[in-house]
Amino acid sequence: MPHLTLILGNRNYSSWSLRAWLVAQHSGVSFAEERIALNQPGYQEAIKARSKAARVPILEVRDEGRLHTIWDSLAIAEYFAEQNPALWPHDLTLRAIARSVCAEMHSSFPALRSALPMNCRARNRKVALSSDVRQDIERIQAIWRECLALSANSGLEGKWLFGEWSIADALYAPVVSRFATYGVVLDPSLYDYVDRVSDDPHMVLWQQQAEAEREVIEEEEVGLTSS
Repeated sequence: MPHLTLILGNRNYSSWSLRAWLVAQHSGVSFAEERIALNQPGYQEAIKARSKAARVPILEVRDEGRLHTIWDSLAIAEYFAEQNPALWPHDLTLRAIARSVCAEMHSSFPALRSALPMNCRARNRKVALSSDVRQDIERIQAIWRECLALSANSGLEGKWLFGEWSIADALYAPVVSRFATYGVVLDPSLYDYVDRVSDDPHMVLWQQQAEAEREVIEEEEVGLTSS
């Protein structure tokens, strides 16, 4: 089997690292991991030395003496899904819908990303929500409601977006973290799902490791309160 190394950024701030790491953990596939602290002296050079795309996460695949690099979170997720197809829904149509909501997360919600950066350590941050941010929040809630209803109507027993845990849940996990950080009020029907994501053992471990980090990226520390 190839030797896999997943290269991550700060657990506290790197939402895309979290997504790839959750998929890798849920896949059951063995992998090593390395961490490159972002916004520290020499970090850009350290990342570029591992991938010309100069972004984390990065998956290094060593196979029969050859080194291959996979540098996009969705591509990394698909790599693990090739080895564990249960990371996507079994049903063909549901699988396509799951890929659709993942692609939307991958390419959309710029207002939310900018205004509410992931900050796992922080709570009670106060940020004024623009209409664009509110629109992103409403769209995410609509996706969750639609996926959960679709799963229930399809007779799936699990309580994740598509019954059993899937890559879709990994893609939206950093949003759950953001909503906790900034106290975003949600549709009451969605709190069971939010709690399920937060209580996932892998998510709990990530949160604990994020809280143990000491680096501070000032531009990500938005919404500080005076108290």
